[in-house]
Amino acid sequence: MMKNYKYLYLLILPFLVTSCITTKDVRYMQPSESLVINEEGLIPYNIPVYRITKNDILNLNIVTTPKGDAAQFYSSLNTSGSTQAPTTNTVASSGGRVGITGSSGGGGMGGNSIFYFNGLKVDSKGDINVFGIGFIKAEGRTIEEVSQEIQDKVNENFQEGKSEVRLNTDGITYYILGDVETTGVTGEKVAHKNTLTITEALAINGGLNRTVDRKIIVIHRKLPEGIKVAQIDLTREDIMNSPYYYVQNGDEIYLNTRAKSLNGFGKDPVQTLISGVSVITTALSIYLLIKNL
Repeated sequence: MMKNYKYLYLLILPFLVTSCITTKDVRYMQPSESLVINEEGLIPYNIPVYRITKNDILNLNIVTTPKGDAAQFYSSLNTSGSTQAPTTNTVASSGGRVGITGSSGGGGMGGNSIFYFNGLKVDSKGDINVFGIGFIKAEGRTIEEVSQEIQDKVNENFQEGKSEVRLNTDGITYYILGDVETTGVTGEKVAHKNTLTITEALAINGGLNRTVDRKIIVIHRKLPEGIKVAQIDLTREDIMNSPYYYVQNGDEIYLNTRAKSLNGFGKDPVQTLISGVSVITTALSIYLLIKNL
């Protein structure tokens, strides 16, 4: 009888071993020979430039004085400490807003309602309509390029140096979608920063649990030409050389569940051991039941 048990253990042991998650599966930024560094031993920045796409919403504010050369573009929102709501006779009706700094991640309908109703919308032709200036091509261009064109248009009609164009997106808006055990991470997120790495984005949202496969992180990136799908490996430090290491506005980040976690094994050593003992106990019970029949 003991001999039969030994065979049973031999059958189950490989399953338990292959179901265990190692430190290489969960450790971030492990050394990689393919990491590119410069002659000073630094990792070069590879930050992609964000280009405006159709259906983007932009925030436009033209800072000037209430009277004088550029009074047409004066916004009451420019007043120091103002919290006045946008009105139709100010530049705020073309995109200005005040006091919206929070994230819409985690719940609700998504997006920022005030920004949506008062922002400059990129239409189906890729244009924006700026009050007092007219239509300007935005799709495929950078924020800086469009901002400079608006500034040039303002300077054509009013004395140069009397106004300042400020054009922005509503921060870096990105989306994280994972399995049921990543509910604390999943949702729409907004970071009011100039740059944001994927490790920063995940850290802000509490990091990843052990059920997430760090080697298969899928990113859908919105480009003027279409959607680019990429896959990155967070366990390798050479991810810092990738343009997908930096989160762009509109990115969708998909967290895949590790296959070892789907069968109830592999989440942590204790749970693996408990599950293994349960399997052995069940198998022995079935064996004894069949033998005694």
